[in-house]
Amino acid sequence: MTLPDIETAGLSHRQLNFFLVVDCSGSMAGDKMASLNYALRAALPAMREAAADNPETRVMVRVLRFSTGAAWHVEPTPVEAVEWGDLQADGETHMGAALSLLAGALTPEGMPGRQLPPVVVLVSDGQPTDTFEDGLARLMASPYGRKAIRIAIAIGADADLDVLTRFIGHPEFRPLQAHNAESLVNRIKWATTAPVRSVSTPVTGATPMERLAQEAPAAPPPADAMVW
Repeated sequence: MTLPDIETAGLSHRQLNFFLVVDCSGSMAGDKMASLNYALRAALPAMREAAADNPETRVMVRVLRFSTGAAWHVEPTPVEAVEWGDLQADGETHMGAALSLLAGALTPEGMPGRQLPPVVVLVSDGQPTDTFEDGLARLMASPYGRKAIRIAIAIGADADLDVLTRFIGHPEFRPLQAHNAESLVNRIKWATTAPVRSVSTPVTGATPMERLAQEAPAAPPPADAMVW
């Protein structure tokens, strides 16, 4: 579906653009990537349900993959029409390139029509191998970059929590941590549904980000529960 088609279809709705930015570097190969693909397929029905609970909001989904370079895996698509195609893992961790590409989409041209604050969920298991600072600077300088609800999921013990915390940029919100398949599924489901509900609901007191910080899943159990 082209952007003009999307704009025409959503004239009577507010749009909520949901961006999933996924680390597909070589360290994600095997059980991590299999679990992530399973988690995302399992999260889609709950995400559609969250969108259906807010009929005045049109939820658009995009997925950005990064390894050696970055590319769109899912172009702008209404959440009810998204069909998940499994991601594959290889290459390096060009997170900076991914944030730069993301910045180009967080513009009035890339997001036409009436907009709610976009939601960006970044998933990674490692450390950037390119210029993360440049990508983050471009993201924050984009028209909707600072307004975005930014959430990060850290997979395994090697994920760079400092980098993910800087991406979030909120003093009360820490990266969600997943150390095994079960916790990854839980965190993906939360990250793909709770922001849709929070951003779509009229603000009463706390901001959407403050509400999400209060509702976020607790930190994982001690190291004896870790697998990755």
